[in-house]
Amino acid sequence: MTDRDYIRRTIRLAGKAAGRTSPNPMVGAVLVKAGRIIAEDFHRAPGTPHAEALVLATAGARAKGSVLYVNLEPCCHTRKRTPPCTRAIIAAGVKKVVVATEDPNPRVSGRGIRELRRAGIEVVTGVSEDEARRLNEAYFKFITRRVPFVTLKVAMTLDGKIATPSGESKWITGERARRLVHRMRSSVDAVITAIGTVAADDPELTARFKGAKDPMRVVIDPELETPPGARILKTPPDTLIVTAGGKGSGRLDELRDKGVKLLFYDGTLDLHWLMERLGGMDVTSVMIEGGSSLAAHALEDGVVDKVAFFIAPKIIGGRDSYPAVGGRACASLADAYRLRDTRVRRVGEDILVEGYIER
Repeated sequence: MTDRDYIRRTIRLAGKAAGRTSPNPMVGAVLVKAGRIIAEDFHRAPGTPHAEALVLATAGARAKGSVLYVNLEPCCHTRKRTPPCTRAIIAAGVKKVVVATEDPNPRVSGRGIRELRRAGIEVVTGVSEDEARRLNEAYFKFITRRVPFVTLKVAMTLDGKIATPSGESKWITGERARRLVHRMRSSVDAVITAIGTVAADDPELTARFKGAKDPMRVVIDPELETPPGARILKTPPDTLIVTAGGKGSGRLDELRDKGVKLLFYDGTLDLHWLMERLGGMDVTSVMIEGGSSLAAHALEDGVVDKVAFFIAPKIIGGRDSYPAVGGRACASLADAYRLRDTRVRRVGEDILVEGYIER
């Protein structure tokens, strides 16, 4: 196996904890000696041992003279609940460390690599860096800007519709696509929707598969119109309603009694403001699942980092059917939102198009 093979193995290991390490990154580690893997593991949750510490503990004395592979630069600072990994690596007698990418955390940011090199350890960096950065793209944005990474998810027909004129939208995509969406929910800290979707579909917005982690639900509800019997008020986890109060202000105590958290804004909702508030709650990643108005609002406010459009082989047609993205139309094609690093794949009978919004 090459360095790239081992680093890709660390990335796969790290991905097993998707959605569970926030606000920490996902990290996997592989320890190799004489061409054989002697230990491998991954970081599971905040406050638990880091991947490097886990493999060193497993290897024990065998770690001396080994090569450590890790998808993110080992930590070196002490302002956290676990000890610095660099010290453990040096103490174990590891001879070489291969790192996919530096940690953008200002408390690390190259310092961990320099500390290892000063101790006489050979350090190689930049192996499969793009893959490693994509794995932790939410962490990279959050740790440098303190706002969450935002994915806009849409399920639409071949002609760009998300619902019939009557509002019917279940189910546009097939079962495999819906299962993947549940996994996507499990990998983010929060799902954002709007009152229109809650009123029309009464969703739970949970991740329904064995071992899933449910995200916090964030509902944009300016007038506090969320129905008392809505499923988001009955099922865990937390629900945060973002509201101006409006005519529903008399329901505040009722909602608080149900365990609902409330976030108030004045005037028109600025999604940049909302992302800053969510970042202050250590929300590192969100997925937007709503109607055409919310999709347009998110794009127009410039908060979307990535899109995931599921396209079903169906055609609804009609001017009155709901489009995937509403709001204002672009004045010209030059003003259209453009994607970079686009990927297309089959998901059952549907097609998934993913890409990053070009800034």
